Amino acid sequence: MTESGAATDVLVVGGGMAGLAGALALRENGANVTLVERAPEFGEVGAGLQMAPNATRVLKRWGLLEKALEIGVQPKHLVFRDAVTGEELTRQSLKGEFEERYGAPYVVIHRSDLHRVLLEGCQEAGVKRVNDVMVESVETVNGRGIVHTEAGVDYEADVVIGADGLKSTLRPLVANDEPVSSAYVAYRGTVPITDETPKADLEDVVVYLGPDCHLVQYPLRKGELLNTVAVFKSPSFESGEEQYGGVDELEAAYKDCIPAVQAALANLGTGIRWPMYDRDPIENWVSGRMVLMGDSAHPMLQYLAQGACQALEDAAVLQDASAGTVFTEDGINPAGWDDAIRAFNVARAERTARVQRTARVWGESWHVSGIGRTLRNLLFKSRKDNDFQYNDWLYAQGVPGGPAAEAPKVVATGKVPA
Repeated sequence: MTESGAATDVLVVGGGMAGLAGALALRENGANVTLVERAPEFGEVGAGLQMAPNATRVLKRWGLLEKALEIGVQPKHLVFRDAVTGEELTRQSLKGEFEERYGAPYVVIHRSDLHRVLLEGCQEAGVKRVNDVMVESVETVNGRGIVHTEAGVDYEADVVIGADGLKSTLRPLVANDEPVSSAYVAYRGTVPITDETPKADLEDVVVYLGPDCHLVQYPLRKGELLNTVAVFKSPSFESGEEQYGGVDELEAAYKDCIPAVQAALANLGTGIRWPMYDRDPIENWVSGRMVLMGDSAHPMLQYLAQGACQALEDAAVLQDASAGTVFTEDGINPAGWDDAIRAFNVARAERTARVQRTARVWGESWHVSGIGRTLRNLLFKSRKDNDFQYNDWLYAQGVPGGPAAEAPKVVATGKVPA
């Protein structure tokens, strides 16, 4: 027997970054939105994340950028160095011309802080939030999405947004695939910045590139914390072991790196490591009145720092796709969801697939050795600061949320205007 849960315009499955962003975007359009989350309370784990201008423009659009800036940090530079020699390879200034070109700042922020900003935005906007809901399946009946839960309570909505992450329960509705192991794992840690903390690089995002490893450091929470991420190729993960009992693999991965990199390993929390997965891109995210977004649609490796950024882009495009088809001057037209989610899918699938594939290649270039490392370093050193040819496709204002272009207007045909 099942019980009847809430009937709503929009039901969002998943209370992470993508789910909160999607819920907020559609609530701003005027939808009654219910967001269900499997955990007993809303929260986010992890450490820092980087918010490039293509994401902070979306926060600005929703009036949330200032809140993010109050707790985040605007670094001065993104700096790449060779982890074996310490040699600087290239840098990008992140203020001045960069910020003017892309219409918004580059911000580093703790994952939990960004999650809280989005959650508070949803609360203020009136999104209904329900915890301890384990979704088992979704079906479309008479033009509405019916969400079946483990507790036997059914939710009904005009459209269901599947934002339940890498190991999505809803993705099998559109794809018969599994997460792809990268063979790399990450250890993360945040430690207080003290008088003993080396002052060099505390205003920058610094990436050290080494054979089969890299290390990233940058400040968080207005310079109160130092965020460190170590990523390396793991023999145990390659053999299928997600967690590992010791730190010998971590130490061995950085044995040839400069002392500063080795010393930074002490900042890491070694109680848990983060195995790195993505999935192969898929073209279709829609099944009836259910559509995927965020990591459930396009999980990606972290090398471009675009996971959360692309989730925000998703929400902005879905907001615009539904604005002219579902939320009209004459009121809400539920029949418009079929066109809206198809248009959203078409507008987003090609771009996110490019980000997914580029992240894989970018990561490979970071971890080369031998002649590959020599050629990589020469290529990086040939690039001058404020050479934007490698950034524009990802950050330019023509992508969602841009102040000059805003989000591209998708129409019922599913095409994006030139």
